[in-house]
Amino acid sequence: MKTVIKQLTEAFGPSGYETEVTELIKSLVEKHVDEIKTDVLGNLIATKKGSPGGKTIMLAAHTDEIGVVVTHIDDKGFLRFGNVGGVGIPTLVGNRVRFAGGAIGTIYHEKSSWKELSLDKLYIDIGAENKAEALKKVKLGEFGIFHREFEDLGNRLIAKSMDDRVGCAVLIEALKKIESPTNTLYFVFTTQEEVGLRGARTAAYGIEPDLGIALDVTLTGDMPEARRMEVSLGHGAAIKVKDSSIIVHPKVKDLLVGLAEEKTIPYQMEVLEAGGTDAGAIHLTKTGVPSGAISIPTRYVHSPSEMVDIRDVAACVDLVVALANADLASI
Repeated sequence: MKTVIKQLTEAFGPSGYETEVTELIKSLVEKHVDEIKTDVLGNLIATKKGSPGGKTIMLAAHTDEIGVVVTHIDDKGFLRFGNVGGVGIPTLVGNRVRFAGGAIGTIYHEKSSWKELSLDKLYIDIGAENKAEALKKVKLGEFGIFHREFEDLGNRLIAKSMDDRVGCAVLIEALKKIESPTNTLYFVFTTQEEVGLRGARTAAYGIEPDLGIALDVTLTGDMPEARRMEVSLGHGAAIKVKDSSIIVHPKVKDLLVGLAEEKTIPYQMEVLEAGGTDAGAIHLTKTGVPSGAISIPTRYVHSPSEMVDIRDVAACVDLVVALANADLASI
C-alpha cells in the first residue's frame, strides 16, 4: 500500500486539474470493478455491483490538493500568487512549488512581513531574470502544487497531499479486497473538494445512494501543545461524530462503530471542531442521504509535509471492506 500512497501523493492534482491523479487511479482499479466512468466535473466513479437485495453505498475520497495560482509577474520575473483551497500561510516560506509545465520555484516573503505573513506579502522565485524569461516557464493563471517527495519512516509516512490521496489509497486497497459485495458500491474519487465539496455534490445527485461515506483525513491532538482532541496517530480508524459540514447520522455512526467492534478493527471517535469533508455535500443531496465519514488521523494537515500512520490506514481499509457486506436495513 505504501507504493500506491507514494504514487498518489507525488502526482500533480490541484483543484480543477485532477486528471493526472484520476488517470492513475483508473489504471489501478479498472480491472477490479464492473463499471468505470468519468463525469462532467471529472469525478472518477468505479462501481462494484451487489446482490439484488442490497443497498447502494457511495464511498467518496477527493483527488484534489491545495495549491497556488499565478496572479501577476513583475518586471524582474517574480511571481505573485493566490491560494487554491485552504493554504496554511505559515508553512509556505522556503517551500517549493511545481507548476503543471514543470517549472519549479521557491516561496519567500518581503522583508517587512516576517512577523505578519499574508499572501500579498509572499512571492515565488522560479529563477527567471526578467518577466519575459518567467513567461517562458509559467503563464498567468497557471496552477501549481507544493513540491515535496514521499518519505517512508516505517509506520509513519510523510508527503504533501496526504489530504486526501491517502483516502484514495484506502478506497483503492479496499476495492481490490472486495469480491462479491452484498451492497452495490460506488467508489467515487471526487474533484474540487478543497474549494467547496463540488465534485461530491454532483456525483451524489446522480448516484442517489442509500448511504454516503467520505474517506478523508482529520486532525490529531497528539503533538506538543496541540489542540485538545482525542485523535492520535496509531490508534486506528477515526469514526466521525461531527465537523463543520455535518452532524453524522446517529445510525451511521453506530453502524461504523458496530462493524469496527465486530471485526476487532481499532478505532477512535472523531469530533472535529472546524473543517469538513465530502460527506457535508452528500448528506444534503436531493431529499437527504444518511452519511458519515471514516477519517485517517493526520498531523500537519494543509502543509507540504502531512504525516499518517500506515496502521491507521490499514484499519480504515478493513472498515470499508466490512461495510461492503453490512446489513443496512436500519439506515
